[in-house]
Amino acid sequence: MNLDERARWLEGQGVHSVLATFTDIHGAPKGKLVPLSGLADAVATGAGFAGPSIWGTGLPRFGPRSEYMGRVQPESLRPLPFLPGVAHAVCDGFAGGEPLTTDSRQVLRRQLARLRERGWTLWVGIEPEFFLLKRGADGRWTVADDQDRLDKPSYDLKTIGRNFGFLDDMRRHLAALGFELQQMDHEDACGQYEINYRHDEALAAADRYQLFKLTAQAVAQQHGMVFSTMPKPLAHAPGSGLHFHLSLTDANGKALMADPLGALGLSALGHQFAAGLLQHASALSAVCAPTVNSYKRLASSASASGTTWSPVWAALGDNNRTCLLRSVAGRLEWRLPDAACNAYAALAATLAAGLDGIDRQLPAPQPCDDDLYERQARGDTMPPRLPRDLQDATDALAADRPLREAVGEAFCEQLLRLQRAECDAFAAQVSDWERERYADRG
Repeated sequence: MNLDERARWLEGQGVHSVLATFTDIHGAPKGKLVPLSGLADAVATGAGFAGPSIWGTGLPRFGPRSEYMGRVQPESLRPLPFLPGVAHAVCDGFAGGEPLTTDSRQVLRRQLARLRERGWTLWVGIEPEFFLLKRGADGRWTVADDQDRLDKPSYDLKTIGRNFGFLDDMRRHLAALGFELQQMDHEDACGQYEINYRHDEALAAADRYQLFKLTAQAVAQQHGMVFSTMPKPLAHAPGSGLHFHLSLTDANGKALMADPLGALGLSALGHQFAAGLLQHASALSAVCAPTVNSYKRLASSASASGTTWSPVWAALGDNNRTCLLRSVAGRLEWRLPDAACNAYAALAATLAAGLDGIDRQLPAPQPCDDDLYERQARGDTMPPRLPRDLQDATDALAADRPLREAVGEAFCEQLLRLQRAECDAFAAQVSDWERERYADRG
């Protein structure tokens, strides 16, 4: 359909407004409502936003580049089942008539352009894990379902039954939005769920994840709960990852990473891509695990359930969930990203690191064929460890000039500035743990 046909089709669906959305540097969906009559202008020129009001744009307070213009992508238009009369649209960020280098969707577009030059396509399966929370009577955050209290709650059917209203509304709305759902389950922490859907081309996969978050936020609110992407809200339980399943194909659709006869089922190119990820893992942590809380998830600590899947060490293993990178069925599962990351930026940085491994023909990583947690308990030699906190991660990204240049210095500069400010703010806090431990020490 051309734009006029799309507008008439939307009007026939009862749509009167378009929710023009973009993603700020923190990964949060943002936007505004535009009347359907203004769609053509929103596509050609863009919906206007005050640039400095958006986290991470780096735009000035005045002048021709002070406006963030979100140009609606017509192919993304679709009615929102949870907002009657409103259609969702994805925007690309522009300023001064040019693509905005600090816009995370544009950052991913630049990496994908490098792939197109080679005739390649990146396919991504994103696995959203999340918590359903509420504020208790004391004002503290707690699990929304008071009866969700098992020590090992994975796949608990009683909890699914109690929260079936939320899950079924998610099923209905996601199906209406074109998601091909695969499964829903209760995860390994109380209040934690995972909803899986079919993989897609990288840009579409990131767009789809943002639409997933919008849907989950709305549905959770309708059920009196809060959809939370906080990586680790519960101290003694596993956190929420956002694992990326990655594969490359050439112009003929041939899988480039897979080789049934290769080590771990990977081709030489697949091993090079993996080597690039592991070599840049510390710097990638700042993009894929972007908050102070992210490093509570990335810790080799005990879990109330007796199981932890935290990917603490930079290693590659065959179907080995104790490794940062898992090979499975001829593809790579990148386990570093968490639920708080900006999916566009995390995919862009991941792709940049993988391409660096290919371009430099890095040697294949040594496969890990044991449980790294058991290896640690034995006191054996361990693979390199990921940064222990956000400060270490930002230092690693600042020091990794090739990755910064590949992703984009302007974007990385904004990210590092905000993360350093967050580290400083966190360091200035005094926690309940500190008061209980030190207040009467003597």
